[in-house]
Amino acid sequence: MSVRRLENIPGFNIDRVAAAAGDDPDVLRLENLDTDIPPPAAALDATRAAIGEDDANSWLPFTGRDDLKDAVAAFIERRGGPRYDGRREIVITSGEGDALLDALFCLTDPGDEVVLTDPTYAGMLNRVRLVGAVPRLAPLRVVNGEWRLDLDLLRAAVGDRTRVVFVNNPSFPSGWVASDEEWDAIAALCRSHDLWLLYWADFESVLFDGRPLRHPAALPGMRDRTVTVGSALEKRMIGWRVGWVVSPGDLVNDVSRVHIYNGLVASGFAQIGVRVALDEPDSGQAAANAEWERRRDETVRQLSGLPVVSAAGGWSLLLDTAAMGIDCADLSERLLKEQVAATPIRGWGGEVADRHIRFVFSNEPVERIALLGERLRRAVGENG
Repeated sequence: MSVRRLENIPGFNIDRVAAAAGDDPDVLRLENLDTDIPPPAAALDATRAAIGEDDANSWLPFTGRDDLKDAVAAFIERRGGPRYDGRREIVITSGEGDALLDALFCLTDPGDEVVLTDPTYAGMLNRVRLVGAVPRLAPLRVVNGEWRLDLDLLRAAVGDRTRVVFVNNPSFPSGWVASDEEWDAIAALCRSHDLWLLYWADFESVLFDGRPLRHPAALPGMRDRTVTVGSALEKRMIGWRVGWVVSPGDLVNDVSRVHIYNGLVASGFAQIGVRVALDEPDSGQAAANAEWERRRDETVRQLSGLPVVSAAGGWSLLLDTAAMGIDCADLSERLLKEQVAATPIRGWGGEVADRHIRFVFSNEPVERIALLGERLRRAVGENG
């Protein structure tokens, strides 16, 4: 019998789809947030060089290497974020998952409410539930072919028990990128209701069509009420499992304490590799973004004529299967028979999420994505 804290926490659709896809090389792998674009060469070299060094194979320091903390602070400031004292306001974690849970434990008590978008990443939504907080949803809407946040319903989602607004940007699975108006509205809500902004910045610079990078902690009055979670994901360093929590002021003491009992220490040699990646002026980011944009464009082209919304950033986009008269889980099953692995996002929010299936375009070359349209149309045509 499950404990009550797990009653409303479903399993993860991604691993079920991945297991069903198996290791067939002909399957289009569009189900998981991976990428085949390699990490920065300098980061690979630094990681290899650090393996076997005594100080890279230690429990210490528990909250991360000081040189990496300094690199994270400089990285954020170079991108237009505020200045942080890396050694006093940043905790290094064992990936973004630990970091999100650490932050939520420090920002909420059981029964407090957290506002998220619908759809949102299941790992965000269910970590809110794991700490005993209650998710409240503000829907994303399609306006002029792009995702936009319903600002009226965002404001309506805030109540007396609300403590946190929790967003990632670019947002996955949708690829929504917040506009200036949306960021201003989120910041105004946090200031007027004395809320924390928990900002997950993993794909912050993975932006398409010339969109600028905006860091919400740089908005007026937001530096000391924004907790930023980041990692080396956009540097293509998925397996390094290094993340961070930017914890302004005295909050760092709480985050440090939770992290020591939750994730403890991130890999020393992985931290060294990530530091080198953050110190590199570009790390191949522009070239990677250009390739991911090409793949996004081809995915949209393959889904032309169907209710798909192009991603403004990130690694995935959504197709509205309900508008096609098909359940998202049903379409996922049909696609597997046509050698396409794609994840239904039921449970990744509310009514909006339940309508959609996700296609991750970051892990297949354009030449293989070009197979998607024919396979999907065969899947749709199976039952008329």
